[in-house]
Amino acid sequence: MRWLIDGYNVIRHDADMRDRDTARLAAGRAALLALLAAVARDVPDDFVVVFDGAHRGGGAPTGGRVEVLFSRPPDTADDVLRRLALAHREGAVVVTSDRAVLDATRRANAVGVRAEDFLRAVHQRLGRRDAEDEVEPDEEEDAPRPTRGAAHRPSREARAAARVLQRLAGR
Repeated sequence: MRWLIDGYNVIRHDADMRDRDTARLAAGRAALLALLAAVARDVPDDFVVVFDGAHRGGGAPTGGRVEVLFSRPPDTADDVLRRLALAHREGAVVVTSDRAVLDATRRANAVGVRAEDFLRAVHQRLGRRDAEDEVEPDEEEDAPRPTRGAAHRPSREARAAARVLQRLAGR
């Protein structure tokens, strides 16, 4: 499985990484890559992190199976993620909270996962007890969730996202 990650989107949904990113973009990127490298040591999946803009300066050591891509103008990271989702289709999981990218992901028959849910699963895998406090909630999380009955069954996309997140979290 290949995880395609919207780098800056994920950084901005984690309090610690967002604080580092505010001080220096490179520090936010390094924090995300270190987190992914720790996960990549435990799971057989590949991780591709896509950032907006050209890469300047030295690369951050990642280890494991973590690849870093930078979009080249006029393309954005979102454009790159859409193309990668189309190329990998069922073998891809796109991590972003950008609704347009998630919609394109579903049209490509790839699995879409919100950044908050991804971070929660990663922190759970790494044994972080404060994971709920670190991940910034999305406005949609306050919506009532159906709990039972066939009419309230989650969508195919929601079930696919739940499966990959359970696998990632190590449950």
